[in-house]
This record gives sequence, C-alpha cells and structure tokens, in this order.
Amino acid sequence: MRYDLLLRGGSAVLPGLGPTTCEIAVKDGRIAAILARGAAAEAAEVWNVSGLVVMPGAIDVHLHLGHGKDISRPRVPGDAAQESAAAAAGGITCFIPYLMATDPFEDFWDEVIAVTEAGSRIDFGYHPIISTEAQLAGLKRYVEEFGAPSFKIFMNNRGGEGKRLGLPDIDDGFLLRLCETVAAHGGMVCPHPETIELAWVRRKQIMAQDPEGQGGLASWNASRPPFVEADAVQRAALVAKEAGAPLYIVHTSSAEALEAAKRGRQAGGKVWVETCPHYLTHDVTWEGGVTGKINPPLREEADREALWRGLFDGSIDTVATDHVHRDLSGKEGGIWAASPGCPGMETMLPVLLSEGHMKRGLSLARIVELVATNPAKAMGLHRKGAIAPGMDADFAIVDPGRRWTVTRDGVLSSAGYSIYEGWTLTGQVVHTIVRGRAVMRDGALDDTAVGSGRYVPRSLV
Repeated sequence: MRYDLLLRGGSAVLPGLGPTTCEIAVKDGRIAAILARGAAAEAAEVWNVSGLVVMPGAIDVHLHLGHGKDISRPRVPGDAAQESAAAAAGGITCFIPYLMATDPFEDFWDEVIAVTEAGSRIDFGYHPIISTEAQLAGLKRYVEEFGAPSFKIFMNNRGGEGKRLGLPDIDDGFLLRLCETVAAHGGMVCPHPETIELAWVRRKQIMAQDPEGQGGLASWNASRPPFVEADAVQRAALVAKEAGAPLYIVHTSSAEALEAAKRGRQAGGKVWVETCPHYLTHDVTWEGGVTGKINPPLREEADREALWRGLFDGSIDTVATDHVHRDLSGKEGGIWAASPGCPGMETMLPVLLSEGHMKRGLSLARIVELVATNPAKAMGLHRKGAIAPGMDADFAIVDPGRRWTVTRDGVLSSAGYSIYEGWTLTGQVVHTIVRGRAVMRDGALDDTAVGSGRYVPRSLV
C-alpha cells in the first residue's frame, strides 16, 4: 500500500503502551498502520518527527464559541476560523462548544453547523444548553437526528440569575425531568454546579464587607465558596442517579466539589469529572486580579493541590478549557461587575506538559487520557482520542523539552490575552494534524485549512 502520510523517527503515545518508538502511516484521513521503526513503506508525504512525541489530538469538550462578547454561538465563519486557529496552535483537533439559546435548537441548528464548518480548521460537535420546555421536548431529536447527546444545564439560573446570559429561570424539578429524558434517550447531563441561593447569602455578606471589591479574587471566591459548588454537585449526582442518567461535572474547581463527585460515584452513579488548567495553576493570590474572575472562582492553593492529586489518582477524568473569548474590556468595572471567564485553548496541552509532566511527573500517557482518550469516550467520539489503526489521523506532535514564553502578541484567540502571559513553559506543540491534513506545521498555521473542519455526530451508545 502507498500511504498518504508517514510520520517517521519519533515516538507515539499508544494505548496501553505509553510512548513507543514507531512509525505512523495515514491513508484517507485515518490511521492505516502502526509500523516498526525503519519499516519499509511508501508514502506521498514523509515527515521526519525525530525527537518529537506524537500524541492523539487533544479534544476540548468545554468551551464557548460565540461572536464578539456574545458567547452563545458563532454568527459568521470568521468566529470559528479564529478560535479554531487558537485551538490548533494548542494541539486541539476537535472541540465541542456549548450552544446557548432560548429558541428550540432545531430552528437554527443547520445554520450553526454551516457557519462553523465554513470557518473551522478542526472537527467539532455541539452541546445544547437546555433551558426551556420547547428545548426539553426536542431532546430526543437532538440525540437521534443531530448526534448531540450531551446537554448542559445551568443549575444556578434562578431568581433572575440567568438574565446575564439571556436564559430563563429553572429549578430542580426541571433538572429531574432533564435527567429522566436524557436517560430515556441515551444522553448525558452536564450541569454547571452552583447553588445560587447560598451564593446570594455569601455575596451579600462579602459585598457589605468589601463594597468596592478591593479584595479582588479572594472576595470573589468568598462570595461563591467551594461549598456552594459542592452542594450542587452532590444534588446533581443524587438526581441523576435517581433518574438513571450519566452525569458529566464541568469545571471542578475545589477539593469539596471533587469529594462530592466521588461520593456520587461511590453511591452508584455514573459520574465523569472535569477540571480546567486555570484551577490547576492559579488561585486567589494571582497578581492578575480581576482578569482571573471566573465561575466557579479561582480557589485556594489547597484546592489546586487536591485537583492535581485527582489527576494522578484517576478521580478526575478529563481536562478541558472552559474557553471564553471575550476581550479584556469585559473585565472592566471591578470584581463585582467584570464578566467571568478566560481563554485557554492555546495553552491547555502546553500547561499540562510543563506544569504536569515536567514539574510533577504526570506521565504523557495520563495526559493523553485526560485530554484525548477520556473526552472521546465520555462524549461519544468513537473515532477519536487514540493512536490506533482505523482511528481518525488526528495528532498533536509536541516537543516536550522546548521552552517558550507566552506573550500577548502571540495569542491567536479573539480574546487577545492569556492568563499565562509571561510564563515560560516547557513543552510546545510543533505540528497539528486533523484527519491526516496539516493545519499547523512547524508552528505556522496553514490558512488553506480554514473550512476543513467537519461536524462530527456523536453517540453515547
């Protein structure tokens, strides 16, 4: 057989084996063979990746892809083109943004897919955010026809809390019915876990003590403390178990929330746990102040360490970014008025390589589980997440020893900034390949890849 692409001279992180010296052959967008080093093979294109590590492309299953300050959905192809450029630079070959609306998703689904395909450089899916009765009624169709079986719910949208995002109030009865509907049709619930009534009490108390927000990130954390998150996690796990629905806990930020999720598992629930890089590397002492306002908040050092332990012991399943590409103008007005969120796709994998692998000894095999294999399993991406024959030829090819500094000028996201600005990281993505096509080579994006990304229908069964 003559292959389309042959990756020679490097090592690859293979399922069950970890980093292994081998050659990888690609044909028609899929991995055709894993060959011994130096095996005779012909290919239209041969890349020398000596000294590099070939990892399956990272899959970011938690981000917000919007238009300007609106993070509900992309409106023009350029929205997807710019943020997928940021993703590709970070070795992400597939992402699944959250899709936010009050209209039934069938009213504009085809339009969103068309706009995203016209701009994206990488493959993608979507998670609908379920907030209305009409959306709940359409869930069976979203699973079976649209191939979108994972559904977010903002548990904190009560008492007008959702107005900032243009969403209506819901309650635990709605959560129960969502879990029951999901269980009946082969889906999964992805709750944003915060008990807002508890946060209201704490926020009132903290604002009375610090009305000008001089306490910055510490005040924000105190206004939405870990028990607010943990209470919602344990409630969601109980409701989901009662309904027979799998649960994917997003952006776990604290030791208390992680322990609540673990208790949900021990009680017999199917619970996946996600965290984000910023909760592993930043806390309330960060000198960047209001730029680090995020929901849930950045926590204490002890929480960061608990999350790192969760990566090592397997209690955390995935790492995703919760990427928000609003620019810094959204951070104006102090800690109480600033918009929450930060970008992160360009740095997710490099941060895990640098802060996890190089500094803490987190294995490359475990990093692959966290950013590729487990996200693919959790979200029903059956041809992605591993380097094996028959899988999509999606690769993040990294130089694990390369040192580089994050600069604002180098940020590709429309956010225009990074919370890692000025950090020197060890480990950089050199090449990114999606279904056998180079979208970034030698650190340079290929702009002919704009519009080459494809919507990937998913199934959890």
